[in-house]
Amino acid sequence: MVSLFRITDGTMLNMLTVFIGATIGTLVGGKISERFTTILFIGLGLFVAVTGLQDAMSAHNGLIVLVGLLTGGLIGEAINIEAQLERFGQWTQNTLKQIIKTGRNTVGEALVTSSLLFCVGPLTILGALTNGLTGDAKDLVIKSTLDGVASLALSAALGWGVFLSIGIIAIVQGGLSLSAGILAPLLLTNKIIITELVAAGGYMLIGIGLRLLKLADLKPGNFLPALVTTPLLVALLTWLRAPIPL
Repeated sequence: MVSLFRITDGTMLNMLTVFIGATIGTLVGGKISERFTTILFIGLGLFVAVTGLQDAMSAHNGLIVLVGLLTGGLIGEAINIEAQLERFGQWTQNTLKQIIKTGRNTVGEALVTSSLLFCVGPLTILGALTNGLTGDAKDLVIKSTLDGVASLALSAALGWGVFLSIGIIAIVQGGLSLSAGILAPLLLTNKIIITELVAAGGYMLIGIGLRLLKLADLKPGNFLPALVTTPLLVALLTWLRAPIPL
């Protein structure tokens, strides 16, 4: 079984990068040029896309991953997960702004905006699950870098309230990783499940990378059900002893 530290190290790194980014942003204020943050996100987009490609290429059976992605994508599109996440984020932001009466103080706005940015999205779920199941924090290292840059920009604009989002990251993302870690012994009885799960996630990372590069307006969040349909497909074929190589 993967140790408690290994299934949460990605979340701890994420908390650290947000702390560092928020500290720098709070100290320097609005002195950072948009050109520099833009080039950082372009570099990150390239890295995310290539990392996703490497994960996608690790598939044991590409046909299984394809079917898992297609079925998961159809389910996600029917539910319209991306739109649901956006609506949830907007509703939460509006609700908390009414609860947190800050007037001209931007602490409440900084907390809500940064928490939603750092905790609602496909990379949060994908990274936390992978970290919890396998101990591999690679996806959360990418997310931590993205969040570090974003926290710098947000704190420069909205102030120190971004620091408060660190606790939200610990609860939401850490909770996902711990939950996945509890399920890991069951899933690891068939290691192909993890292999195909990582490969399916790789395709989503490619979509996120292309979005960061502004090359395509994709909806990687709508493919999140593939993280369930792909392992279920592997388990079903194993149970049926299908003549498909596993």
